[in-house]
Amino acid sequence: MTSSSDRSPAVDVPAPKSYEIRTYGCQMNVHDSERLAGLLEEAGYVRAPEGSDGDADVVVFNTCAVRENADNRLYGNLGRLAPRKASRPGMQIAVGGCLAQKDRDTIVKKAPWVDVVFGTHNIGKLPVLLERARVQEEAQVEIAESLEAFPSTLPTRRESAYAAWVSISVGCNNTCTFCIVPALRGKEKDRRPGDILAEIEALVGEGVSEITLLGQNVNAYGSDIGDREAFSKLLRACGNIEGLERVRFTSPHPRDFTDDVIAAMAETPNVMPQLHMPLQSGSDTVLKAMRRSYRQDRYLGIIEKVRAAIPHAAITTDIIVGFPGETEEDFEETLHVVREARFAQAFTFQYSKRPGTPAATMEDQIPKEVVQARYERLVALQEEISWEENKKQVGRTLELMVAEGEGRKDGATHRLSGRGPDNRLVHFTKPDEEVRPGDVVTVEITYAAPHHLLAEGPVLGVRRTRAGDAWEKRNAAEAAKPAGVMLGLPKIGAPAPLPVATGSGCGCD
Repeated sequence: MTSSSDRSPAVDVPAPKSYEIRTYGCQMNVHDSERLAGLLEEAGYVRAPEGSDGDADVVVFNTCAVRENADNRLYGNLGRLAPRKASRPGMQIAVGGCLAQKDRDTIVKKAPWVDVVFGTHNIGKLPVLLERARVQEEAQVEIAESLEAFPSTLPTRRESAYAAWVSISVGCNNTCTFCIVPALRGKEKDRRPGDILAEIEALVGEGVSEITLLGQNVNAYGSDIGDREAFSKLLRACGNIEGLERVRFTSPHPRDFTDDVIAAMAETPNVMPQLHMPLQSGSDTVLKAMRRSYRQDRYLGIIEKVRAAIPHAAITTDIIVGFPGETEEDFEETLHVVREARFAQAFTFQYSKRPGTPAATMEDQIPKEVVQARYERLVALQEEISWEENKKQVGRTLELMVAEGEGRKDGATHRLSGRGPDNRLVHFTKPDEEVRPGDVVTVEITYAAPHHLLAEGPVLGVRRTRAGDAWEKRNAAEAAKPAGVMLGLPKIGAPAPLPVATGSGCGCD
């Protein structure tokens, strides 16, 4: 018999370090945050418990530089974390993304308690930089000038089991005068089609049934590899992947939107009848000042062709109000295009200066009160059109992919929420049988509001899917772990049209 004195002493195993990621900006940043989460978890970190709000061992800010006040927002958040970091030995703060790429050493000068600054081209270095900062006890600032590795080669902690982003390119070759993104993300670099399709097939194998092809200028895909029809070929190839039910893409540019893409959308069954096409302005004069290489007639011609080929397509857009030099006549041209195009939804933005862009130094900056008044007129018009377009959906029978967390009032109303093929949000009566995010239900639309639809009758059919199985399996695995929290970023699924709001005005938002 072994005595107690012979037993080995108990060894304390340190708890793994926790992380929290706060994400700002466009879909590229959201997707980058999935990569950052994957990198940290591969390095042994775990997501911070819900409600930690800065109490994690590592807090990462994935920043945006598109809006004028982006730096104020960042430094305000960093300032609030400073006393918390001072009281917690070992806590680390990292700043990455577009603002880090732009400001570099300025961040550490203004907030010397920051441990790591990294840019848009070297997100894969985050775990190494954190460890180096810990060992050397000094801030690590590393900004790559060009892409070191395509982000899709990095590990990923995706936020959805049933829907996923798939990046097909990074960077942008456009020179829009209001946008700083090309300066921070670099020239367009395309992935090989085989690599993209291999990633999609792997995702489908894991249970994903909906993918969104992602690029700063997604339909310019092919310019880097010398094939002008590469994007339409990619859409058609997605149609051959068994088990892939829904394909979307964002954001295209009117300059590169060609007839072969419209044909591929119309002829490929799993490419959804949805198009987000940034307008920015309806005035040819303003479009020229913006260096947008299309004009009103070209834009409306695209909308007409899409509607002819895909009658039920829901078309959304981006519009900037108050660009320098915009006259009342210019603004009326924008309202004209909105009336003609009849967008299902519009992301409307009040112009704000971006330091480092040509527009920031242009003459004839528009007074704030004028911009506000025009913005309110545009929002009112678009609300009216959105409501009218949604009313046309009443009586239609739609297949919805059940969504997770998109109906804030679902608990109180005993409803669930899902997305139709055209990406409209639908709240529907909860059926007697269990349905899971990723499953598909058939409903009849009974009511329309400007930003959502209702299906108040009984669900007409439920189809349990591999995507629902994947969600259930992942949920069970998450429940077995210590309580976790989302990354502080939007739900990742089909990227959803948002309510009309003031934002950046960048076409990639």
